[in-house]
Amino acid sequence: MADWLSKEEDFQLEQERTRAAIRIKEKRAKAIDFLALNLRYVNPISEENEEVDDEELEIDLDEPYNILDSLSPQQVEELHDDIERYLRLEQSEVNIDFWTNMMVVVKDALDRIKANKRMGVEAAAAVEADITALLRGKTYDHLVALQKQIQTKLGSGEPIDAEYWEGLLKKVIVWKAKAKLKSLHEVVVRNRLEQLRKRQRDEALQAQEELLAGVAKSAARGDRRGVMPEVDGSGQEAVPPEEVEPYDGSMSPTLLDIRKLPYEERQIDIVTELEDLRELMRQRRSVAASRFVPKTQQAPIEVQDVEAPSNADLASEALYRAEAERELDEEEELFNVEENIAHPTSYNWEDKYRPRKPRYFNRVHTGYEWNKYNQTHYDTDNPPPKVVQGYKFNIFYPDLIDKSKAPTYKIVKEPGNDETVLLHFTAGPPYEDIAFRIVNREWEFSHKRGFRSSFDRGCLSLWFNFRRNFYRK
Repeated sequence: MADWLSKEEDFQLEQERTRAAIRIKEKRAKAIDFLALNLRYVNPISEENEEVDDEELEIDLDEPYNILDSLSPQQVEELHDDIERYLRLEQSEVNIDFWTNMMVVVKDALDRIKANKRMGVEAAAAVEADITALLRGKTYDHLVALQKQIQTKLGSGEPIDAEYWEGLLKKVIVWKAKAKLKSLHEVVVRNRLEQLRKRQRDEALQAQEELLAGVAKSAARGDRRGVMPEVDGSGQEAVPPEEVEPYDGSMSPTLLDIRKLPYEERQIDIVTELEDLRELMRQRRSVAASRFVPKTQQAPIEVQDVEAPSNADLASEALYRAEAERELDEEEELFNVEENIAHPTSYNWEDKYRPRKPRYFNRVHTGYEWNKYNQTHYDTDNPPPKVVQGYKFNIFYPDLIDKSKAPTYKIVKEPGNDETVLLHFTAGPPYEDIAFRIVNREWEFSHKRGFRSSFDRGCLSLWFNFRRNFYRK
């Protein structure tokens, strides 16, 4: 019974691979078919089993996880179910490892789709971009070391942001899976290239044999091309050669003098007509053989700081992400509208550092004021308009050159405007000044009333509420 079940699973797996090959050949392939195509070239194809279709060799295989960029949410869920089916049937350790890593990446894609619905596309993209910038370019060994450090930190019992570090640990596992898939993709590319070279050698040998056979056959018939036949003994003359029209210079295009061409045209690479035709046909085959057209990706931003981030930078990132992921209260709203500074400051350190704006994540606290007038004219079913009752500013300066000097803030009043004022934040290099427009009311400086002004681990926190005045007769 066990042997019968094993043979049944092998048969089903072979049927899955056959169906994938048929769909690829008929130009109706699914995402799982392109992933299964990678496993055909994991091991070098032997002489006995070299049944490789031309359609498969003409398909350009990218890193397996990049196929998710062109899939819709429904297609990602379908790919998840297809990978589960392959995992139940596979028995090879290499194939199981491939599908397991792809499952990790697909589950991460499903989690990101859910996060987009829960947090919004912009907020989820900002968090994902921060993690990508932190983990991009790291090798598999570096990711393993980083995973051990995070696990040690989580098990140390220290007062840390467990939610952030657990989320970072999940992302490290995803990037480890991508690193394994990338190394496997390099093996696939090498084996496919060797298969293409072997096919080209076989075609060249076949063409050479056909050419030699044609020459031998012509020699046997006594054909001697290019030699004038002589007059035989019977006095018969040989057939005269074909008349060739004499060459005239007007038959060829006028030769250009390269010295008279503009400089930009002289820098263009010169290709022959045959090379241009080959490149055109290669691009047409590539488009015709691929069902998924990858998105145009922007050039990655070069990260100058190659070394691992310091504890202060990680702590600042943790604060920013914790602040961004924290849910808003009922009476809170986002307040990230920056105000232009009328007279921007010129910095004496611009020649040494590139000025840039700091990141920030601000909130505004709104509510109802139940004074005598509002109590008379409104009730809980028909509440009065909400008014601003306070602000929470979180400005991040993780790369401050002089960390001993904390950033400062000041209130700038504008002539003729008594309703609002500018809250002006200033720090040292390499950060520019920023300002926000707030309501012009008296602040409450009591810590019991929510006031907070601190600069810790690269984050300037300024929280305050407005004073509430109570009048008595």
